Amino acid sequence: MNEAIVQSTAGVTLAGGGGFSLKLLEIARALAPTLVAADGGADRLLRLGAEPEAVIGDFDSISKQSQARLAGRLFPISEQATTDFDKALRSVVARFVLAIGFSGARLDHGLAVLNALVSHRDKRCLVLGGHDVTFLAPRALTLRLPVGSRLSLFPMGPVEGESQGLRWPLQGIRFSPAGMIGTSNEVTAPVVTLRFSADLMLVILPRSAVVTALDAFGLAGVRGG
Repeated sequence: MNEAIVQSTAGVTLAGGGGFSLKLLEIARALAPTLVAADGGADRLLRLGAEPEAVIGDFDSISKQSQARLAGRLFPISEQATTDFDKALRSVVARFVLAIGFSGARLDHGLAVLNALVSHRDKRCLVLGGHDVTFLAPRALTLRLPVGSRLSLFPMGPVEGESQGLRWPLQGIRFSPAGMIGTSNEVTAPVVTLRFSADLMLVILPRSAVVTALDAFGLAGVRGG
């Protein structure tokens, strides 16, 4: 059983060490003001003039200077079976988590993040990058998106789906990471409805759709709260 280190009735911005801009940090904090760092993400936050309320990880990448500055807010988890993202995500209890600094760096780290989204499907976590917002889809999801928007799907295991409002419907397709995937689909109606047979499908949207994604999860009223 995981012990909660950070609790929020609204959203948490979780910063990783993969690099992110001040603009992306500001976008995330406007929606999820509580700030947490995963290991070396603390260094990046401090360089951008922000201080996390907690730092969680195995502390193999955070600098000694940052550790000294953030004394009293350090929560080491020494086991090496999981990543710092996994350690932080399972230690946060919040309505949702916006994760920045976890995409666009090493491919193996990025894959581990996607694996953790499925492993912790009870957490509502959206990964924000320079171009995309990625999240694990629930069994049913309704999205309001501009016609022509990009909507990509990537299965993390065998899963089937149904859709309305996409150029290439999902009906009758058996998705699998080793078989058919669903990248680069296109929105053809203002409202897109998706249904899946299992909690195994990642949705990848343009980063500008992060508020749309939060609204689809019924989180509009808790943003910034």
